[in-house]
Parts: sequence; C-alpha cells; structure tokens
Amino acid sequence: MAEHDIVLLILYFYYGCKINTILVKTIMTSALKGLKVLDFSTLLPGPFATLYLADLGAEVIHIESPTRPDLVRLFPPYANGQATSHSYLNRNKQSVTLDLKDPASIAQVKEKISEYDIVVEQFRPGVMQRLGLDYQTLSEINPRLIYCSITGYGQYGTYKDKAGHDINYIALSGIAGHCGRQDSGPPPMGIQIADVAGGSLHAVIGILAAVVERQNSGLGQYIDISMTDCVVGLNNMAAAASLAGGQHQQRELEQLNGGTFYDYYATADDRYLSIGSLEPQFMTGLATALELPILLEKGTSFDPEDRQMVKQAIREKIKTQTLATWNDLFSQLDVCVEPVLSLDEALDSKISKERGWVINVPLKANADQTEPQLACPIKFSRSQMRYQYIGQQLGEGNW
Repeated sequence: MAEHDIVLLILYFYYGCKINTILVKTIMTSALKGLKVLDFSTLLPGPFATLYLADLGAEVIHIESPTRPDLVRLFPPYANGQATSHSYLNRNKQSVTLDLKDPASIAQVKEKISEYDIVVEQFRPGVMQRLGLDYQTLSEINPRLIYCSITGYGQYGTYKDKAGHDINYIALSGIAGHCGRQDSGPPPMGIQIADVAGGSLHAVIGILAAVVERQNSGLGQYIDISMTDCVVGLNNMAAAASLAGGQHQQRELEQLNGGTFYDYYATADDRYLSIGSLEPQFMTGLATALELPILLEKGTSFDPEDRQMVKQAIREKIKTQTLATWNDLFSQLDVCVEPVLSLDEALDSKISKERGWVINVPLKANADQTEPQLACPIKFSRSQMRYQYIGQQLGEGNW
C-alpha cells in the first residue's frame, strides 16, 4: 500500500468516526421534543402523567395557584429545601403561578393557548367550564388542542361529582374483592394503583394516541380519563374468566391470588420469599431444590385440599432457613423465586444499578448539585430521556 493511501485511510477513519459521532448526537433526541403542555393538575395522577411527558421531551408548564400551593409541596420528607415528592413529580417542568379566579389570568391562558398542543387538568367535572377554560372554549381558539381531564369517576354518570381516593376506586373496580386473604380481607396497598396505573398511565396513552390521530385529521380532541374506569381494566384476565368463562373470582381461591402455591412465604428470619414457579419446568426445579416431591404430585391439582397441602409443605420448608440462605440457593437456579425486598434494598439492588432505576437530577439546569430520583423506566434505542432539573420553586418559571 502506497504512503498516500495509508494517509487517506487514517483520515477516513478519523473523520469518519467524527462524522458518525456528530450524526449520532444529532439523531439522539427526546421523543416528544416540540410538544407543549399546559398542566393544571395537582397531587399525583396528573403530575405523574405530565412527568412522563416531560421526561420524554415535552415542554411542560405547570400552572399553580400563587396562594393555595399543591399539597405535594407540603408533604414531608424534604430535601434541598423542598418536598421530595414535589421535586420528583415536577421534574423538568416550569412552575407558573396564575390566580384562575382572576379574569386577567384567564385572559392570559387564552392568549397563549394557540402555542400549546395539550392541556391536562384534574379538577372535578364542571370546574374548568366555570373558569372559562373548558375544552369547548379553548378548542375554538386552538382546534388542534388535545385536552385531557383526569377524575375519579369520569365526566358523566351518578358518581361524577363524588369525592374519592385510590382505595375507593380500587374497591369499586372489583380488584379489592378478589385480592388479599380470606381471614383478613383486602390489603391496603403502599402505592396508588388507581391513581398511577389507572389515571396517569392511561392519560399518557390517550394523549399520545390523540397526538398521532391529529397528524391525520389536523384536529385535537377531548379525553375523559376516569381512574375507576381505567383501574377496572387492570382486572384483565380475571375479568375475562368471570365475564366469558363463568369463573367468578374469589379471594385466595384463584391461581394468582393465593389459591395455589404462587405466593409469599416467611423465612426463618421473618423475611419473605416470592414463589411463582407455575410452569412445569419451573415447578420441577423448585420441587428438586426444596426436596418436596408433593409439589410434583399435587402442584397442578385443582382440588383446594391438595393445593393447601402443597402450600403448607412449602411454608414449613421455607421457614427452616433464612432469606440469605434461600437467596444463595435460588440465585443459582432459574425457577421464578426471588426475595421480597424493602424499597431501600430494591433501589440499591444489582438489577437497579444494571437497569438504571435511579438517576441523579440537577437541582437547577446546568447545576453541579443533584438529587437522586426514580428514572423514567422507558428505554429507547435512539431517543433519550431528559433530566434537566428537579421541581421548581413556586412561580420560578413565571411568564
């Protein structure tokens, strides 16, 4: 190879790599960059939905009262001068204070609404209409506007004006009716299932579907998210069995609610092990590991007495060793058995570090000091998440 060919080859690789790096940096962008959101919501359901939109790249303006702060701003504990829940839920959002009882503030929203793609609100039905900020009014100014209302019971029906909380929505959905133990009833959950899995995530789905539809029609639309409606959908397989299969769900008698050996088991040190070894290969591996032939003999039985015999045998076996001992054993096996971790343990676990569950977010844009928060769990091959800053001080982003 001639000397000048070698030089050309070196230049090709050098500048080729540089060009590829530039192209990658150019292509890597936030998935929702360009979308603009006005968020009138408070507490959890709406703010969690708009958090995901903001993490995905949308510009979110959180409209807050200058005199009645969102209660999330007041919930302890606190870090870096404000409530940790507020700092997380309002990540990447600008805080703009407006008194919605002041006609001048209403006029300001109407003046700016043509610049925005999406409105999210969480008041009771009729409130935004009384303020003059309802979908009908704002869509006349901006026909492309997508407007999402999140409420407990939806915009119509006899329940629409009732107050409610997560526990009430779960109760009415039927979920609490087939979860928990027969002797103690449904468990109070430590997370807000209806608020988040029902309200927030369904709102995000509805909003993004409307964005896609708008590309074809050129028009926005109204989205009515009832947290109760949406949490009913989480019954999915159980509801299918009940509606079409005539299998009425009963607490602690079904395959996944404690009626089989698919359950939690106390260890010798009063920790818990989760066992989900339902498939034949996993059941065989579990039976071998625990030296419990009864699991193979009766593990697939539909007879309640057989099921209880199997569960009792597993209970007694798991109770003989500590969680650490069982972890040592089952970490070497692929049988769907995992420890029940505390939240602190989970956030500091191996899988947390490998999958990036926790992210350090700057206190302000381009600041060196950071606060650890849950990362957005969605992984893209090309688009990237945005973590610009934690929730702002009240009115910090005022227009």
